Amino acid sequence: MIRRVVFFFCASMALVAVAAVEAQESRSYVNPRSAGEEGAPFSQAVWVGNTLYLSGALGLEGGQVPETAQAEARNVLNSIKSTLEAAGLTMDDLVTVQVFASDVGDYGAFNEVYRTFFTREYPARAFIGAGTLLANARFEVMGIAARR
Repeated sequence: MIRRVVFFFCASMALVAVAAVEAQESRSYVNPRSAGEEGAPFSQAVWVGNTLYLSGALGLEGGQVPETAQAEARNVLNSIKSTLEAAGLTMDDLVTVQVFASDVGDYGAFNEVYRTFFTREYPARAFIGAGTLLANARFEVMGIAARR
């Protein structure tokens, strides 16, 4: 009995180690940035295996906050969509989304636009009241997508 437990434990640890090595080997970037480069210190998205991790995006227009919450929601979701398309994916490949909102009162306006970006099941999502966001944006959106 103890031998079986030890064997299964060792086999499990070996599988975890192999998965970790494979994930490291298959890492690639969408619109990458490297240390020492000018500009924002992050890449737009990172592939690890079949999973794409998207950085937070804002929905500004020319560096300014749009007049309406709906316009900003459309802009930020179009930004996420563009990043996904650059990686060969669609909005329907999103698995989870986090929406940071400076005012949770914009929940309905965001959802009105959000619904139009999907043709299949919605991803898991959080809508988080975050207070002041970078550039006084209403929304910052980040997510995780996976190849189907």
